[in-house]
Amino acid sequence: MYLTKEKKEEIFEKYGNGKNDSGTAEGQIALFTYRISHLSEHLKRNRKDFNTERSLVGLVGKRRRLLDYLMKKDIMRYRAIIKELGLRK
Repeated sequence: MYLTKEKKEEIFEKYGNGKNDSGTAEGQIALFTYRISHLSEHLKRNRKDFNTERSLVGLVGKRRRLLDYLMKKDIMRYRAIIKELGLRK
């Protein structure tokens, strides 16, 4: 399995408020980004895996909605997470 409990805790500790705090928008965005990159690599090898492609599109949409929410609520946190993860619109 590519996403272990330890990896999740590491992501939440780095981007969230602690290793058990999975509710912050930054932590969720970072987790979605990790999952999106993993699925993108999978689709490069398996081009006809349409179920994974659909899941990837859903994850990208969820991340986009979280980023939009964060931009409306606190622009400084939005800019910080975009810069730290290397995302762009």
